[in-house]
Amino acid sequence: MAKYTPQELANVLKDGLLSFPVTSFDAELQFDEENYRKHLAWQASFPVAGLFAAGGTGEGFSLTPAESERVVRAAVEEVGGLVPVLASAGGSTAQAVENARAAEAAGAEGILLLPPYLTEADQGGLIEHVSAICRSTSLGVIIYNRANAIYKDTTVATLADRHENLIGFKDGVGDLEHDARVYAKLGDRLFYLGGLPTAETFALPLLQLGMSTYSSAMYNFVPQFALDFYQDVRNQDRVAVNQKLNQFVIPYLDIRDRVKGYSVSIVKGGLDAIGRSAGGVRPPLQNLAPQDLADLKSLIATVS
Repeated sequence: MAKYTPQELANVLKDGLLSFPVTSFDAELQFDEENYRKHLAWQASFPVAGLFAAGGTGEGFSLTPAESERVVRAAVEEVGGLVPVLASAGGSTAQAVENARAAEAAGAEGILLLPPYLTEADQGGLIEHVSAICRSTSLGVIIYNRANAIYKDTTVATLADRHENLIGFKDGVGDLEHDARVYAKLGDRLFYLGGLPTAETFALPLLQLGMSTYSSAMYNFVPQFALDFYQDVRNQDRVAVNQKLNQFVIPYLDIRDRVKGYSVSIVKGGLDAIGRSAGGVRPPLQNLAPQDLADLKSLIATVS
């Protein structure tokens, strides 16, 4: 049974930093629940607003439905009493419905709806896709504007009118006009979060468009730095934001951009670098090369 109504959940999430924890794997790349629980307990010991289990940074795309349910349930059991735990739903419409129902049964507080698998879809199809998930659960649902799921402002408005449990809009594209249109039309009906890779880079300008929070992957391994950065953004302290961008975030991006798929790999590399390993990444991703990991470790030392 969820502790929060969908609107209560939105109110909690909109004014704090959001964490997307990695999923721990063992040497055979199987879910390492014990290590995962330790990681979540550490993550929840800082004042973060919400934890999204089995999301993109958590390699949700590489988990079976059964694994995803197990990951979400472990997260709820470990830290659900301390911080709201949300789950992801993805794949086909039927699979996303299955994910949402399983997450609710596991005790999650909300759902991040990922783009439907592979196929292209127009606005009418996206409306029916989202509607199927919203009807399948009483939990709050956040739509993820990315890839083959680009929601027009009118589509978002239709969905918000149709489903009270639609609570959030996450953007992973960075089209400023599009984001401005959505916020202008929906206003405070939803909360808005940035979801571009390494969201800190875009956080300050997107705040001006109504995106009061974002998903921080680097919170996994430099949580205090991530929280300090978020506070600088909310204070609109451009000097402090730029200082942190130059000190850590931009050099971090330079390492991330060396290999495709490093957006997730570099997060697990960060945990390796601080002695809190969560194992490697599953194919088709690849782990950081030794030199990349060494460079990352040196960079982390500058903010630790």
